[in-house]
Amino acid sequence: MAAPKKGRRPAGGQSRPGRALALIVIAMVALTGGMFWSGHTTPRLGIDLAGGTSITLKAKAEPGKESAVNETNMNTAVGIIERRVNGLGVSEAEVQTQGRENIIVNVPRGANEKQAREQVGTTAQLYFRPVLAVAAGQPTPNPSATPSGSATPSAKPSGATADKPKGDASAKPTATASSQGRAVSEALKAPSPTPTASSSASPKATTPPAATPPADPATAKLEQQFATLDCTPKTEGDKKVVPNPARTVPADQPTVACSTEGDAKYLLGPAEVDGKDVDDAAGVFDQQRGMWIVTMDFTDAGSKKFQKITGKLSTQTEPQNQFAIVLDGEVVSAPSVRQTLSASAEISGSFDQQSAQDLGNILSYGALPLSFETQSVDTVTAALGGEQLQAGLIAGAIGLALVIIYLVVYYRGLSLIAIASLGVSALLTYVIMSLLGPAIGFALNLPAVCGAIVAIGITADSFIVYFERIRDEIREGRTLRPAVERAWPRARRTILVSDFVSFLAAAVLFIVTVGKVQGFAFTLGLTTLLDIVVVFLFTKPVMTLVARTTFFGNGHKLSGLDPKSLGAKPPLRRTRRTSVNAAGPVDPKEA
Repeated sequence: MAAPKKGRRPAGGQSRPGRALALIVIAMVALTGGMFWSGHTTPRLGIDLAGGTSITLKAKAEPGKESAVNETNMNTAVGIIERRVNGLGVSEAEVQTQGRENIIVNVPRGANEKQAREQVGTTAQLYFRPVLAVAAGQPTPNPSATPSGSATPSAKPSGATADKPKGDASAKPTATASSQGRAVSEALKAPSPTPTASSSASPKATTPPAATPPADPATAKLEQQFATLDCTPKTEGDKKVVPNPARTVPADQPTVACSTEGDAKYLLGPAEVDGKDVDDAAGVFDQQRGMWIVTMDFTDAGSKKFQKITGKLSTQTEPQNQFAIVLDGEVVSAPSVRQTLSASAEISGSFDQQSAQDLGNILSYGALPLSFETQSVDTVTAALGGEQLQAGLIAGAIGLALVIIYLVVYYRGLSLIAIASLGVSALLTYVIMSLLGPAIGFALNLPAVCGAIVAIGITADSFIVYFERIRDEIREGRTLRPAVERAWPRARRTILVSDFVSFLAAAVLFIVTVGKVQGFAFTLGLTTLLDIVVVFLFTKPVMTLVARTTFFGNGHKLSGLDPKSLGAKPPLRRTRRTSVNAAGPVDPKEA
């Protein structure tokens, strides 16, 4: 009598389902407690659901340097833009590459959203160029043979540096084209080995500049470009744009440039220091002078470069003792140098708190290896985001309701186990998504919601596979308890293969795509893994327990496991074994 009892568990399944159930309950309690303890009780919403701005930037290489648009430089640019935006306090901004030459910047709705959008658009390289000449922003009138003024601004206050980024350079813009041309020619000459203040200030007559040999064609072209440059802002749409001839000029070439306001134009020498040499910069308030300034710290290599150029500039006269901070081809500041500087410096001038902090942020994070142009700017309002979230939740509720109706109609009592399993899976998905927001920056967007809806079908499919295997065993004449254990190995293999294919598809989709589609892939992969956890640690143990109950064990009509309704083979296999055993004594040999 004992042998048959031991033989009822040959397929071995799970003799102690309570352990698996205890494990998943402990996991659920721990995750839920962690969610409430962290204070993040809801998933972090993406731009399309919470509202905000999505900006698409396209990389542009300098002429002849198309190979600069590569994965390394793009990843570097992503890191710098992210630090720049987050430096404004927009801690939940998302910056990621899309394809080979695009970067997507998602700025969530908030107090600094507008400011972040402005600084994201400022993404070109940062250079420190020596100022060779400066004049008013308008083109010079018809050239005159006789100089009638000075091309240099008035002297600035004493100090390490002084800055007038918005017009000081045009304090005396009465120079004619002739005087500008001579300034350009002299500035582009190689400097003397030992420039001194006395030699530059000597009043002794020398050979007039006009008597020097004619400038080479490149210098003449630059003179003409500087004289005719008009920096007057042009109206484009709803904003004013300043001409930007310096944007595409290589760093090792002289160029002309406009100030950010368009009220001054500059002739600039080759870049001596670039933004990569700035280690840190910040806008701070100087208590002693009662003014806002920008402090800069350089890297070791940048310190040496800066010391060399400031040592050279400090011996020059105005305006050639200035260096221009050029960002996106525009001169954002042009401070004067009074003494040799090295590891750190400050920029002072007509700053308010906002402009000082903005310039400090740009100097800290503005050294991008590429230039970018804005391809598109999409803004989603909070109201529209709420509507889309509501629509996604309604779609999910409809999908879940249809699955439940199907389970109830087709599986009857077994549908209770399936619905409970879906509930466990939904709880784990919600809690884990809530925790992944602050942990890895996961944001629930519309594609992610779609992934969660698709996961309802994947999870229900696993239950259906197991239930149908159990029914097949009952049709073959087995009772429920052995049917549950015998059906599990075959159902387990099918479920694992199916989920592996789904997870593999999600992983490939996550790797080869970018942007919002990755949200769909991530959610699909996460819910596929949770499906395995729920089926192994909840559905199978619960099925083992309910098989011991009278309602399911005896095959009640509403249980969904009624042998007659399933068309079980009569007699049951256990009865057939009894008959064989009874007929044992009637053996031919014995006869």
